[in-house]
Amino acid sequence: MRTIIHLDMDCFYAAIEVRDAPELRGQPVAVGGAGPRSVLTTCNYEARRFGVRSAMPGLMALRKCPHLIIVPVHFDKYRRESQRVRALMQAFTELIEPLSLDEAYLDVSARPEPGVEIARELRRRIYRTTGLTASAGIAPNKLLAKVASDWKKPNGQFEIRPGDVAAFMRDLPVRRIWGIGRVAAERLEREGVRTCGEMQALPVWRLQELFGSWGTELFHLCRGEDTRAVEPHRERKSLSTETTFREDLRTLDECRAALEPLFAEMVADLRKYAEVKRVTGVMVKIKFADFTHTTVARGGAQPELRVYRELLEKGFGRSGQPVRLLGVGVKFAEEAAEEETQLELPLDLGRGVGHR
Repeated sequence: MRTIIHLDMDCFYAAIEVRDAPELRGQPVAVGGAGPRSVLTTCNYEARRFGVRSAMPGLMALRKCPHLIIVPVHFDKYRRESQRVRALMQAFTELIEPLSLDEAYLDVSARPEPGVEIARELRRRIYRTTGLTASAGIAPNKLLAKVASDWKKPNGQFEIRPGDVAAFMRDLPVRRIWGIGRVAAERLEREGVRTCGEMQALPVWRLQELFGSWGTELFHLCRGEDTRAVEPHRERKSLSTETTFREDLRTLDECRAALEPLFAEMVADLRKYAEVKRVTGVMVKIKFADFTHTTVARGGAQPELRVYRELLEKGFGRSGQPVRLLGVGVKFAEEAAEEETQLELPLDLGRGVGHR
């Protein structure tokens, strides 16, 4: 039986800033900028009580919370703390799949002790070593582990046992499934679907009509079925970092703000290959709220933030839809990308897929 842990650091960037400046404790704090075109990277729970959120323009955040304290971004510091947390994970398993600087999957199936004990001890060591808190989900697969890690946030953990999966999924809101944002939830609500149990009543062909090829995956996800393995870091011909947002990004400025931490994380990972790999191209991947997606690539370019911003602007202009996923990457010498791909549409079964 598989045991997967999804570990998620609580308000990672903001928590580091508050830890390093104790006078900020208990106050609403965000990381980012407050200028006319600045956007927040993240914020703590005190700020969220006022409606402040990640990817919100700084000026809007200050209108919602006039006493909000906005701290500049310090990516080097966040990377160092992420590496310390990663080292603590490795004491329990080598099967670690990092998702970003602040979250990862761990496969602890081979360990003799229960997953809940491992998660509790790992969280304890993280706090003792870094002074930061983490939340964890323990479950038989990656989907359920990620859902569970949100259940007792912040600084908590939750387990979904194999025998409880069917009952747990029946009443789970569809918005809790990773990747389902506002637009997808609204599309399902028009079908009378608000919970995973109600989604289970839809045949796979109807989900494919609504969401293209992703509908097939949703057919299994709404039942709590996920066969994906935890994939530890390994030798590769390309390198990329991406994230799916809880709330769609609606403006180019929001996307620019979200691009910077992705770029910083990718560059940190890229340093591991500096002496053995040659970068021959860069790329930006975007998925939109209507489930279309596009990749903009530039052969011969090097990984510079300026270049990624240019590619982002071009890709964003290909659709008027909000953005649900953003990714940045590089191509190594073995598979350089010389041309830009065009906007790709989801599977169309002849019934108006992707159109509203």
